[in-house]
Amino acid sequence: MTAEGYTALDEELKRLKTVERPEVIGAISEARSHGDLSENAEYHAAKDRQGWIEGRIAEIEDRLARAQVIDVSKLSGSQVKFGATVTVVDEDTEEEGRYQIVGEHEADVKQGRISVTSPLSRAMIGKEVGDVVEVNTPGGVKSYEILKLEWA
Repeated sequence: MTAEGYTALDEELKRLKTVERPEVIGAISEARSHGDLSENAEYHAAKDRQGWIEGRIAEIEDRLARAQVIDVSKLSGSQVKFGATVTVVDEDTEEEGRYQIVGEHEADVKQGRISVTSPLSRAMIGKEVGDVVEVNTPGGVKSYEILKLEWA
């Protein structure tokens, strides 16, 4: 994953542990004080939320422990690889797109960050500016020309 992705996960983990976990413990405590737990919707909702928070904390801790952090600013080269920001043009529609290739859990297409395992990324890996890549999409095969390669 990128250093930025690692930082985002680390911040989420800190927020879950210091803000969300104490809030849900307080909510459970409050709901318990209302009496009969078998029909206490607030209690069950708080317990469900606690389960989700604890599961997410475990998931993030595991991901961070196994993460291989790559500093994109130290990468360079003429071939597309992890961390690269690639500008492509759809050969059919002439529509341009700019994407950074990131780890699976960092991907956010709306922000122009696509997973290294996505079909477009897999097609571009190892290619250079000027190359044309073909990607199988649900709507058929699409062709993209690589216009620009950047290392942010």
